[in-house]
Amino acid sequence: MRVLVLGSGVIGVTSAYCLARAGAKVTVIDRQPGPALETSFANAGQISPGYASPWASPGLPLKALQWMLQRHSPLSIRPDGSFWQWHWMARMLRECTPERYATNKERMVRLAEYSRDCLRQWRQELDLRYEGRALGTLQIFRTAEQLRSAHKDTTVLDRCEVPYRLMTPDDCIEQEPALAARKHLLTGGLYLPGDETGDCQLFTQLMADKARALGVQFRHDVQIDQILHDGQRVNGVRLLTPQGAEVRLADAYVVAMASYSRALLRELGLDLPVYPVKGYSLTLPITQPDAAPRSTVLDESYKVALTRFDQRIRVGGMAELAGFDLTLRPSRRATLERVVQDLFPGAAPLDQGEFWTGLRPMTPDGTPVIGPTRIDKLWINTGHGTLGWTMAAGSGQLLADLLLGHAPAIRSDDLALRRYDRAFSHTGLGAPPTPAAHAPARKRKAPPGSLEGLV
Repeated sequence: MRVLVLGSGVIGVTSAYCLARAGAKVTVIDRQPGPALETSFANAGQISPGYASPWASPGLPLKALQWMLQRHSPLSIRPDGSFWQWHWMARMLRECTPERYATNKERMVRLAEYSRDCLRQWRQELDLRYEGRALGTLQIFRTAEQLRSAHKDTTVLDRCEVPYRLMTPDDCIEQEPALAARKHLLTGGLYLPGDETGDCQLFTQLMADKARALGVQFRHDVQIDQILHDGQRVNGVRLLTPQGAEVRLADAYVVAMASYSRALLRELGLDLPVYPVKGYSLTLPITQPDAAPRSTVLDESYKVALTRFDQRIRVGGMAELAGFDLTLRPSRRATLERVVQDLFPGAAPLDQGEFWTGLRPMTPDGTPVIGPTRIDKLWINTGHGTLGWTMAAGSGQLLADLLLGHAPAIRSDDLALRRYDRAFSHTGLGAPPTPAAHAPARKRKAPPGSLEGLV
């Protein structure tokens, strides 16, 4: 089977690798000169199944109003001139009920846990070295209210059997010794021992090399102009190359273009509810290793993550709803620098940081869209929001299994576009999922003595 994958970020590359490993003849198309040069370039570096939670939660509307009154707000809304921006926010607010939150979180944790299992297997098989660490994630709380909220929100991950440990300030310091001098800022923490870290761009480049070894062709510096179709099935993709326009044919087409997927699919009459949520990161060279974090520390107050690589710290977070604006705003850098200085002073020189911004493809319910569409031969793998790196391996494997007709390892029917598209009809490769796709998610037992919980 010939498959055309549109997009060479971490999702597109892992999809291509899994398809090729299963025997498909794959070509990846991207407008950039290489893989992982947009959203996957400098994300926060977390592989965090335990932190897989939808933004749409029962307390979000009030929190959002409070955040936007703060100087270092984790959220800002800048009108982008489109009705879609406001419509997407309205759809997100409808997901903020306790019932919808529990449903969406279960989906996200299911996929994220499966993805981490896939990644661990790949790491053993392929000897991948991407500055990874498996020391867990520590979410720190500065207020008693934040700690109480963590206690309240444990039900869903209890059900998903994700191990965690609620921690005192002393426990936090035992896990992250460099926090000792900042103990007065802490009221407690939540430790997720199963989480990992790593450089997403480096990982994606390594996986692209592994995919090439399986015969995958990468065509870079090529614009994806249009998906050709007759209303029922895809008849090709029109590309704009330095040599001119061409039409590329395949047996199946996978759209993995992150935030840019929506505009391409609208021309086919498909409503992919993905909005670009802008995030920022700052990458710093470590000059005092003992003053730096050992793994990832999440600051609940600022919604900022500090992740340790080999000789660098990646500080990332915040959310701007501002369309496709890629302006680097000094006020956002100031927030990232403040969190570093607040928690790990002296670990790295702030003036040597590499400041970056990217657009996360976010759905209203927080869950990615993976699977077939009502257009024959057309598949989607996007909408992972802040968790593309966390969910990449599992999303690629799941997409490949569904497309090639293999029984998926986890339930997948509630991840497809049809949860939004009422006009979905099962045709061709978009046939209903096999019974195995409806099987319950695989469960992992927590280590003896551990608790289960939510970030």
